[in-house]
Amino acid sequence: MEPKYRVPAIEKANLVLNLIAREPAQLRLIDITRSLEFSKSTVHSLLGTLEYLGWIVKDKGDTYSLGPSLGALSAAYFRQFNILQSFYLEAAKSVNRINENIQLGILDGGNVVYLAKEEGNSPVRLVTDPGMNFPAYAAAIGKIQLSQYNYPQLEKLYPERQLEGKTPYTVKDIDELWTQLESARRKGYICETQEGSLGFFCVAAPIYNRENRLIAGVSFTMLENSWNVKKDEACEEIINLAQRLSIQAGYINPLVSN
Repeated sequence: MEPKYRVPAIEKANLVLNLIAREPAQLRLIDITRSLEFSKSTVHSLLGTLEYLGWIVKDKGDTYSLGPSLGALSAAYFRQFNILQSFYLEAAKSVNRINENIQLGILDGGNVVYLAKEEGNSPVRLVTDPGMNFPAYAAAIGKIQLSQYNYPQLEKLYPERQLEGKTPYTVKDIDELWTQLESARRKGYICETQEGSLGFFCVAAPIYNRENRLIAGVSFTMLENSWNVKKDEACEEIINLAQRLSIQAGYINPLVSN
């Protein structure tokens, strides 16, 4: 829902912060100005204010990175959620069983934001790390959370209807995505094969809270050779992990309650 009152300066600062977060220690004032198509004076003022507040720091070469104040805010944000502590405890058990990488993420509009990961002994180097975001429609951990929406909500989330491809296998439009989400709702999990990154295969399941609200997702990520061997076991284990985390978040399955 669009806010009734908006502050353009804050929205511009948010765009600057997100740009720096994607490319830390890479962008100078002129690079940010060109990328966002703001005036040089506007970007200069925003950078000066953000640096004064400690939200960004200027590095050697006059490039910018996120600052300590944002780190403190992030830590305070994460402390609100016992789900993170539960994730690290429970995900370690699942990694021991499957020996592949597990991630925890939440939705932010049309993107999934990665909150945490537990790594196995797999040589896989994930393309996403905690704090990063990624198009939800191109990741199993995002799709499983999109499954909570009805079709009109999905249209509002992706009004252009066509979806930008991350690989040749990425879902093309919201009709195709809707079909995938209907299947995910029936099965309670979703698989994704090379839609987010070539060579990577994922399976994700949803986490619910005490209000029966979908609040996050967890996923296994692995290479094709492991996927061919571990797919069924990984699907079963990721569902089990999501259920354990849901219980710890206060969820009571109405199908098994008295």
